[in-house]
Amino acid sequence: MNALYDVPAPAKVNLFLHIVGRRDDGYHELQSVFMLIDWCDYLHFERLDNGAIERVDSTPGELPEDDLCVRAARALRQATGCAHGVRITLDKRLPTQAGLGGGSSDAATTLLALNRLWGLDLRRDALARIGLTLGADVPFFIGGRHAWVEGIGERLTPIELPRAHLVLIKPPGGASTPRIFAEPSLKRDTETATIQGFAANGNLESMMTFGHNDLEPVARALCPEVGEAIHWLADQGLSGRMTGSGTAVFAPCARNQVLSPAPASWQVRVCSNMDVHPLLDWCDG
Repeated sequence: MNALYDVPAPAKVNLFLHIVGRRDDGYHELQSVFMLIDWCDYLHFERLDNGAIERVDSTPGELPEDDLCVRAARALRQATGCAHGVRITLDKRLPTQAGLGGGSSDAATTLLALNRLWGLDLRRDALARIGLTLGADVPFFIGGRHAWVEGIGERLTPIELPRAHLVLIKPPGGASTPRIFAEPSLKRDTETATIQGFAANGNLESMMTFGHNDLEPVARALCPEVGEAIHWLADQGLSGRMTGSGTAVFAPCARNQVLSPAPASWQVRVCSNMDVHPLLDWCDG
């Protein structure tokens, strides 16, 4: 096998996000439910036998030269001693600074694809351990299923979620994740929830009445467009909240939801959740 083309890297949304504590090393303990959705980046991988790791962008200048895809390829090669190289082309369709996990998903897809392209045959848990060195969300995308998430994001319990459609809005403004977590007003002591309490809700709309996003008040202060987008959703009769550290917001909707015109600077997209990650069967374990 010499190449893999049009390999998807799906986004996720956080149905809720609670900060339940802070560790001595400064990392925050969280609880959340991560849900895979069908808005994706796409990556192309061409094996190089000279050992080089190269990246080509379909939209040059938008991403740092040493992004998570390149770091993932290097980490996999270091962990295995593989001598192959790769040329990675990234078709970046997911917005950045959105809370959709785009960079982490790109890294996970890179690990899954190169595991196949380089003939390494690593199991899922081995790839997840490498992924965790790149970012706390990477193991979720390698796991390939919706999940109840705890710890700093590394403790995953796969869960089933009902089929659903949702409206996503990404306003142009962004908010720095480190700045949000450093904010003194951030609530860090939300009461611990249980997976049984969450699962008692039957459909996605009911599930979104569970909990809240502790990062949202800080993100609203840094990026007022977050609140504006949630108010716009309310005007459509939809109940929205922010995903991750923002600044994208979302709300469950009908399959053929009719929406009034949104501000031209916003990205508005109707998505569906996935049953499983499209690369779930690309590794064992």
